[in-house]
Amino acid sequence: MTIKINLCFPSILSSLKTLPIDGHFDFEQVHHAAKDFGNRYTFLPLAVLRPKSVSDIATAVKHVWQMGPGSELTVAARGHGHSLQGQAQAPGGVVVNMESLQGLDMQFHTGNFPYVDVSGGELWINILREGLKHGLAPKSWTDYLHLTVGGTLSNAGISGQAFRHGPQITNVHQLEVVTGKGEVVNCSEKQNSDLFYSVLGGLGQFGIITRARISLEPAPEMVKWIRVLYTDFATFSKDQEKLISGESTFDYIEGFVIINRTGLLNNWRSSFNPQDPVQASKFKSDGRTLFCLELAKYFDRDETAVVNQEVKSSLSQLNHVPSTLFVSEVPYIEFLDRVHISEIKLRSKGLWEVPHPWLNLLIPRSKIQIFAQHVFGNILTDTSNGPILIYPVNKSKWDNRTSVVIPEEDVFYLVAFLSSAVPSSTGTDGLDHILIQNKRILEFCEIARLGVKQYLPHYSTQREWKAHFGSQWEVFARRKSSYDPLAILAPGQRIFQKAIFYSQ
Repeated sequence: MTIKINLCFPSILSSLKTLPIDGHFDFEQVHHAAKDFGNRYTFLPLAVLRPKSVSDIATAVKHVWQMGPGSELTVAARGHGHSLQGQAQAPGGVVVNMESLQGLDMQFHTGNFPYVDVSGGELWINILREGLKHGLAPKSWTDYLHLTVGGTLSNAGISGQAFRHGPQITNVHQLEVVTGKGEVVNCSEKQNSDLFYSVLGGLGQFGIITRARISLEPAPEMVKWIRVLYTDFATFSKDQEKLISGESTFDYIEGFVIINRTGLLNNWRSSFNPQDPVQASKFKSDGRTLFCLELAKYFDRDETAVVNQEVKSSLSQLNHVPSTLFVSEVPYIEFLDRVHISEIKLRSKGLWEVPHPWLNLLIPRSKIQIFAQHVFGNILTDTSNGPILIYPVNKSKWDNRTSVVIPEEDVFYLVAFLSSAVPSSTGTDGLDHILIQNKRILEFCEIARLGVKQYLPHYSTQREWKAHFGSQWEVFARRKSSYDPLAILAPGQRIFQKAIFYSQ
């Protein structure tokens, strides 16, 4: 078999080289396509396609489709390379560099129901910058904006606006998709709807998103950005749940866990102003596990007085530690692009391109107290190796027709352990230690039967994937056989194996 594959190798190369495309295949500079943000998996592709048009992608995929089940060739779409575990890699296959499609016109449509048509390879930060020129912006975001549209829509796209607007996949009107047969299909709720909902949250299994129509809203000028602390998780989560129910004053609601951090509030002073500087200076954070509620209220400058009163009234109903109220006012774009500022600092110290063994969980509301008690009481007690996000969202804002898998309850929490490992360390900040911690967290969830689902899931066997999808597996598998029957697309997810038949 190895000999047969090797004999076929030159013919595969030459067949790719002769495809009539506007862009080009790169067979030499392929190493970057074998890396991602996770920095843990490296699978070299045979080639990288740098398309100049959607038809380039369709031509390449159709070519692989027409090679039939006798070929091992697969295709993966790669956006900004922010996958964690090789999901956008194609071992020995073709990686499509989606960012090559950037620069295809963004078309903004104003009016009562504004939207923008963008390339699947466009970065969200660019949509924000262009949108602000029209006074418009998407409704739902991710915390980090230097990601492609196709990348986040293949997962869900969650941030602090999701309690009100749902994830990014709930705020899309239409898609253009290249299926696993190389067909270019336009789809929406009313046109080819099965494909539309398959692709949203579909982990790249059914098609490559080449264009998207995204819902917009009027963009505010400013953001009032607020942080307060809690010493008790039950009080913290009760306030979070109160804020996401009904008509909340706030436009963004998140939270994070702080474990044994010295001088926490002093660090905040570089960006935030304490409401009570004297009391804030007396607050001690070291040796404690604390819970930070992070809120944002969007406004225009001429609304400042009214907004200040609204915020003050809403905050008065919360049960945070009074001396820990910190407030900042920043331009809208600065708030949304806040993680990029941290990225620049980390890059300057050589701490960005390190292993990121992240673990993202969706946890039913009824189980969050048990989870917090065990994980923050028994597993993560001394330190954390990066931010730990924790905040609730409303299931009613998610569309159950999409492929994304979420818990059964009306309210569930995103808990994200965003760890960075120190290369070559064998201590508590090393990769092995963090992976063991992640395993302990997952084992506890399973033993305690918490009904947890992974977000940005990663499994190595189909049995595990079937357990992840549960009752949705049959629909997911049917959709795969409809839109990518040879399992050509997104092999790095390790959900389906390409069926290979060798002719005698």
